[in-house]
Amino acid sequence: MSPAVLFDLDGVLLDSRDAHLATLAGYAMTVLGRRVTIADLPTGAYLAPRDQVLAALGLDGPLHEEAWDAATATAGLRAEPFPFSVGTLTELRAAGVATGLVTLRSRRRVDWLLPPDLLALLDTVVCFEDALPKPAPDGLLLALDRLGADPREAVFVGDTVLDVRAARAAGVQAVGVGWGYTEPEALARAGAEVVIHQPGGLASALLLLTGDRQPNDYAKRS
Repeated sequence: MSPAVLFDLDGVLLDSRDAHLATLAGYAMTVLGRRVTIADLPTGAYLAPRDQVLAALGLDGPLHEEAWDAATATAGLRAEPFPFSVGTLTELRAAGVATGLVTLRSRRRVDWLLPPDLLALLDTVVCFEDALPKPAPDGLLLALDRLGADPREAVFVGDTVLDVRAARAAGVQAVGVGWGYTEPEALARAGAEVVIHQPGGLASALLLLTGDRQPNDYAKRS
């Protein structure tokens, strides 16, 4: 079995915080029929559950999928992969490490948000409709099954407490990153075995981890 590195999408490979906030505001504006800006969103809206944010704006009913899709597609034009994403995936694959994505996004929204060259570097993509959502381990285990990888030889790179919990439940090394949606200290408290604070040298750190060696100055064990 080859080692595997699985990634969360938002805040890890994709710089999407502003796009996510714009989606929330745009959707609320459409449904409420009045101007809603990012400044009108509750504090911490970038990390809070979507339904909680919408409820705070007075939207308690079922989600209007067409309106949400329209807001996502428009705001998604503001989301870009982090500059290191393609290089990291390329280096991992060149070293014989399988790569995968496990995200709470739907499949078609992933296709909207990620360019083809990045998608082509992922050996498998597990989306919201494929498995129970994180923190359940189902999505990670499905990705590893598709890759023929052993959880003991795998790493999951995430930026939220839910990501860390899912990794630990799946028996996978939990790696937190410091450039996403959650503070590094919170990821360490949640049980991340490694917290990588800067993206420089990300591939090197992940190769060390999948090779069952101690990470160097790129990463910090919690």
